[in-house]
Amino acid sequence: MSLVARHLEANGIPTVVIATARDIVESAAVPRLLFVDFPLGAPCGEPFDPGQQSAVLEMAFQLLETATAPRTTREAGLAWSKGQRWKDLIFTEEQPFLPGEAGEAWLRKKEAYRRLKAEGKV
Repeated sequence: MSLVARHLEANGIPTVVIATARDIVESAAVPRLLFVDFPLGAPCGEPFDPGQQSAVLEMAFQLLETATAPRTTREAGLAWSKGQRWKDLIFTEEQPFLPGEAGEAWLRKKEAYRRLKAEGKV
């Protein structure tokens, strides 16, 4: 999405990217970013909360109108209603997204893919 925003901007179409992965989007040098500190997949607000979603869109439109410099980032300043526990599951050394044998099987498949790639078979 970040590269699309840059392409559109280069062709005269102003953009605002609404994102939850601030570091990734900023590294792509988007013209305007509204950072929403929510879990991945929910940049426009929490599910079934149209009031919050409208507020996020309004903030994005305001950023579009008021940004005066390239690569402008604004924080939405919203808090996830279920707390910040989701961050504990993401920002860790071990990201235990699959328990037990399922996680081990995933790691084995990942290593097999790396070997095949190194051998030029993928």
